[in-house]
Amino acid sequence: MSDGALGLAMLGLIVVVIMMGFPTAFTLMGLGMFFGFYAFFDPSEPWWDNRVFDLMVQRAYGAMTNDVLVSIPLFVLMGYVMERGALVDKMFYSIQLSARRVPASLAVATLIVCTFWGIASGLVGAVVVLMGVIALNPMLRAGYDVRLATGVITAGGTLGILIPPSVMIIVYAAVAGQSVVKLYAAAMFPGFFLALLYLVYIIGWALLQPKVAPRLPEDQTRVPVPGWMRAFQAAYSRNMLVGLAKALVSPSRAAALDTGTGRLTYGRLTGNFGTALVPLVLTALTLVAIWWYVVIYPQSSAEAEAVPEGLEQLGAPVATAAPATGAELGPGNGFYIVFGVVALAAAVMLFRYYRRMTAERFEMLKLLASSVMPLAILTVLVLAVILFGITTATESAAVGAAGAFLLALQARTLNWKRTKEAVFLTAKTTAMVCWLFVGSALFSAVFALLGGQALIEHWVLSLDLSPVQFMILSQAIIFLLGWPLEWTEIIIIFVPIFLPLLKHFSIDPVLWGVLVFVNLQAAFLSPPVAMSAFYLKGVAPAHVTLNQIFAGMMPYMLVVILCMVLMYLWPGIVLWLPEYLYGN
Repeated sequence: MSDGALGLAMLGLIVVVIMMGFPTAFTLMGLGMFFGFYAFFDPSEPWWDNRVFDLMVQRAYGAMTNDVLVSIPLFVLMGYVMERGALVDKMFYSIQLSARRVPASLAVATLIVCTFWGIASGLVGAVVVLMGVIALNPMLRAGYDVRLATGVITAGGTLGILIPPSVMIIVYAAVAGQSVVKLYAAAMFPGFFLALLYLVYIIGWALLQPKVAPRLPEDQTRVPVPGWMRAFQAAYSRNMLVGLAKALVSPSRAAALDTGTGRLTYGRLTGNFGTALVPLVLTALTLVAIWWYVVIYPQSSAEAEAVPEGLEQLGAPVATAAPATGAELGPGNGFYIVFGVVALAAAVMLFRYYRRMTAERFEMLKLLASSVMPLAILTVLVLAVILFGITTATESAAVGAAGAFLLALQARTLNWKRTKEAVFLTAKTTAMVCWLFVGSALFSAVFALLGGQALIEHWVLSLDLSPVQFMILSQAIIFLLGWPLEWTEIIIIFVPIFLPLLKHFSIDPVLWGVLVFVNLQAAFLSPPVAMSAFYLKGVAPAHVTLNQIFAGMMPYMLVVILCMVLMYLWPGIVLWLPEYLYGN
């Protein structure tokens, strides 16, 4: 058997052995050592002088000194602290009340919470199990179709490995030698776009077949308004914003109200008034941040670059720079028009919102502000400091982990036992990923040494494929591999086989990588190794069968394929943000 054929046998054997249940990392190392010993074998030298042992040391050292991997334990710790802190119950309740007028409101709330929680934790199993405990039984009791209830949990739970900050993106960056920051920017829009497609599918199904998601009874959609708030409205104004503003000026009547936990003090009035202003403040801060980044920041950067640094050589001709045009120092007129339209639309929406701020709406705002806003602020902060170049991915992961501890401590849900569990699980997951990288590095080196990589490249090039055909072929292979294998094995073992071919077909590795990320959503949804199904089955009621869970997941695989097609037809979904932030 030729060396190239041995390489292909090695590749096929790894799939068979993994499917038999052997640990992936040690299987990679074992096969790498066995075939590498053969590749380096020299009968004239003692067996212990085989260079495969040197290769093992070099590859292990290279994996352990990879700076990109340092952020993995910190992001994983952030996820486990969030999970052990049990911060999701109140979030699900508040979002479900907010979406009570929407068809399939419980399923919509489940998807939104899965998306938020997936971003914060990045742990598919944790999100699926947690939402299975919190949301599955309420949906089943409300009469939801089992396929709808299980499908939204299993599909929504996978979004955490796609939307940054994601461990999968870090692993791909380390394998492909790409920038983590650029990949994060590229995966941002596709992740939320896929969540939007899931949402359209859920609402569309509920509109076409209302019986799959019956409307909730009135007692389950009524916002609980405390009694003191009704008395407050009678004393000041039915509009809570106006009433709170009046109460700050004349607090005597408010101070006489009993909230059940004490008198309505001036400090609590101020806090409630601040809560009422949250939508206005968030909208204003968003618009100001966009204006600063698009208009002011480029101008200040251009002015800083125009200042000469150091001394010029005596006698050198004076360089006269051409005056900078508006196009060089700021955006075009189109931005100002769009920004003005968006700002006007936001002002109109805020006016309508505050004009109708009843006690129910204000209580809803308080629930959302206390349950969703802290996690949203932490997530935005972690992503913003990465995307805008303020910190590295590792430093951002440290910020996220520290923020997760603060949120859990503030909610008083994290004790010493849960902290130990989070740290232990982080160490366990990190060790698994590190050993995977060591095994993969050894396996891929031996595979290339035997000529397996060259043989595959020669076969693909002999097919004379166009870039589109190669893209379809590569993604189809990864899609099929997702049925028996998990995303870790696919990225660690098979993605490196395709990477050298991207340059030949002039395919951007960032675009191809994000397509792989979306494609691998199907790896959690495709039987027989659909891990999301088994995670959910472990916490589902006994009458919910595995076949029903599989049936609920299958339509989401079609949504994933549709998302990939749209991403390839309009690559700007992937490439616009990284090109805008970092250039080509």
